[in-house]
Amino acid sequence: MAPTSVAPEAFTRAVAGLRAAAPREEILLEEIAAPQRLAPWGFALSATVLRDGDEVASGRLILLHDPDGHDAWQGNLRLVTLITAELESDMAGDPLLPAVAWTWLSDGLDQHAAAYTAIGGTITQTTSTRFGELAGPAPTADLEIRASWTPTSDDLGAHLQGWCTMLASTAGLPPPGVTSLNNRQRADAN
Repeated sequence: MAPTSVAPEAFTRAVAGLRAAAPREEILLEEIAAPQRLAPWGFALSATVLRDGDEVASGRLILLHDPDGHDAWQGNLRLVTLITAELESDMAGDPLLPAVAWTWLSDGLDQHAAAYTAIGGTITQTTSTRFGELAGPAPTADLEIRASWTPTSDDLGAHLQGWCTMLASTAGLPPPGVTSLNNRQRADAN
């Protein structure tokens, strides 16, 4: 953030919209330092997604603002995200997973009427197997989503809600108000 000047009104409104939105209870948000070299003004949030008390996904949402705008952004605000989640091993090799994961972002934004343009990103699936001195736990699989988009509305609360919907999908959380059968079976067993 530019330390010697007053934040532009567009940036101040955008940050207020992000701060005002409340995610579902399984998603814990925390303000963190924003990268300082990407734009004159920045704001960032980190998220931890819990399922049954365990961390199953994490992410960062960064708001960038350049009052002069950027041609590639097609505007003067840009939202950038990085999300990582551990996958079940049977999903790691699914060739359809990247396309499905990409729809989690666009569907989440559309569900909350978060208008946007210039959306782009990558989906990465990785599988790790440990050997030698590092041998031990079973192979792990991870999904990483990197994306950015330009909001075309002033309602950044809707963008945060859409991002949180994507986080929930990435983490495998059921939709709000729906109880997972696994959770129901555990509750019945107790």
